[in-house]
Amino acid sequence: MARTLSMMAAINEALDQEMSRDPTVVVLGEDIVGGTGSPGEDDAWGGAMGVTKGLIHKHPGQLIDTPLSESAYIGAAIGAATCGLRPVAELMFIDFMGVCLDQIFNQAAKFRYMFGGKAETPVVIRATCGAGFRAAAQHSQMLTPIMTHIPGLKVVCPSNAYDTKGLLIQSIRDNDPVIFLEHKNLYDRETDVPEESYAIPFGEANIAREGRDVTIVTYGMMVPYSLEASETLKSEGIDVEVIDLRTLSPIDLDTVFESVEMTGRLVCVDEANPRCSIASDVAAAVAQDAFGSLKGPVAMVTAPHAPVPFSSALEDLYIPSPERIAEAVRRTMGERPS
Repeated sequence: MARTLSMMAAINEALDQEMSRDPTVVVLGEDIVGGTGSPGEDDAWGGAMGVTKGLIHKHPGQLIDTPLSESAYIGAAIGAATCGLRPVAELMFIDFMGVCLDQIFNQAAKFRYMFGGKAETPVVIRATCGAGFRAAAQHSQMLTPIMTHIPGLKVVCPSNAYDTKGLLIQSIRDNDPVIFLEHKNLYDRETDVPEESYAIPFGEANIAREGRDVTIVTYGMMVPYSLEASETLKSEGIDVEVIDLRTLSPIDLDTVFESVEMTGRLVCVDEANPRCSIASDVAAAVAQDAFGSLKGPVAMVTAPHAPVPFSSALEDLYIPSPERIAEAVRRTMGERPS
């Protein structure tokens, strides 16, 4: 049975259901328990954004407050994953990956390869990402390309609550390390989400909107922005197909190629910085393997190659907007921007 949930509530429910199903699932991070068990404290903070609030009372012993040391508890989570547990470690912001990156890309990502396929590391590292939260340059980055570049990691970045629940359940059940990225500005957006448990397979993009004139490929927060741009363009007689990648590694390029073969035009939208981005990766793949289908040059809409500004006016200009996406589509159609 479906009802409306926010992305935040969908994450909470997925963790709740998986901890109930499997006692080896443990959740750890900074302030996710918020001092519960200490004198004078009876309720959990639920992490920086309150996502895990209330779970400690349902699953005592499966949630662990950690010291303010990403290097320590991400390393502990990876070690625990090699010894029979299924940890879900919460980083407050993807920007803090730099503190514990060695454990992630030199250890967790390589265990299966270095031990001849015999080692399994079923760890999920959840982190918030993205700009628009007025959190400045050290708490607002879209570092999806860095995580996607590393072989051995699976990278997920959902755009809505339904996908979030299904992809998080799949991530917890997966036997490889998963980087699960949650855009802060999507947390309060609601969609229909079934009450029952369900898993969405990795590497299967979703066609969020069908169209015949031009293909937009994107993920995360840029999906609703692209859909908004598509509605504007519809009134101008331009029919846009929007592909939500959902997972960036593995990535579903077959769906992208099939769409481009039909439309002949491609716009890649990515909140990350432009150099070596998901947008440039998809654009290169289409240029290499589906060039004959293109009727015009590929367009990319990204953030500038600069840190995220703190100024609200500048941050709004920094983030790719529906207006910029619509302008890029018009260019691919050979029209002047309106």
